[in-house]
Amino acid sequence: MSYTNTFIYIAEDCPVETSVVPVSGRAKKTAYEIEYELLSKNPYKFTEEDLLYEIHIRHKELPEDYVSSHADEIRAELFKKPHACLRASQLPKKYGWGIHYDEQGRIAIYGMETEQYREFTQPGEGKPSLLPAMRSKRAK
Repeated sequence: MSYTNTFIYIAEDCPVETSVVPVSGRAKKTAYEIEYELLSKNPYKFTEEDLLYEIHIRHKELPEDYVSSHADEIRAELFKKPHACLRASQLPKKYGWGIHYDEQGRIAIYGMETEQYREFTQPGEGKPSLLPAMRSKRAK
């Protein structure tokens, strides 16, 4: 389900010039706001599966005591259905964030204007595989 040693760079039709912190204006945080918050505060802590699980329980606002006593059930139910990979995430599609998976599949994000982002997107030996984020619109 997840990548290793891979960098997802921003979508060809990404509308921003520099990375932007996602803000929806809704009372309840969106999944992509939670995703940004988790990855920006915890680089290389989450694998893709762990990230999706954490987003799910926070977005659904499940009580902590329920989560701790039913974690296996929640996880099993969540992953019964397939999930899109982070190439479809709003972070690289709309907000200008590249997504890096390390050798263990743990994830961090980098703004498109940063030196780290530029280093990841330069091909070369020992560099991560490069994948584009999915476009928001169909190519013409």
